[in-house]
Amino acid sequence: MQIKRRRVNRQAGRVQTKTVYAVTSLTPEQAGPTRLAELVQDHWSVEALHHVRDVTYGEDASRIRTGTAPRLMATLRNLAIGLMRQAGWHNIAAAADHYRSRPEHAITLLKITA
Repeated sequence: MQIKRRRVNRQAGRVQTKTVYAVTSLTPEQAGPTRLAELVQDHWSVEALHHVRDVTYGEDASRIRTGTAPRLMATLRNLAIGLMRQAGWHNIAAAADHYRSRPEHAITLLKITA
C-alpha cells in the first residue's frame, strides 16, 4: 500500500508531504481500505507512546537491560503516563516535572491514604 502523510510545520508555515509504502500479509479480502487505515493508526498510537517514554523518560538510553527489568520499567512508565493522562494532563513532560517537584500531589494521584 502507499501512504501519503501531510505535516504542517507551524513555525515555518510550510506543508510537507511524505510518501511511504507498507507491505501486509493480509489477504485482499482482509486488506480493505478501512482495515488498513485502522492498522496504520494503531501502529502510530504505539509509536506515540514509545516517543513519550523515550523523550520524557529517556527509555532508549536506559542501561537497564537484564532479565525482566526492561519490561517492568516500561510497564511502570506506561502506568505513570496513563495516570497523568487520566488526571487530565496532555503534556506528559510537564506533568512529570510537576509530580517530581510535588510528591504529595503524586500520592493524591495514586489515591494513597495514610
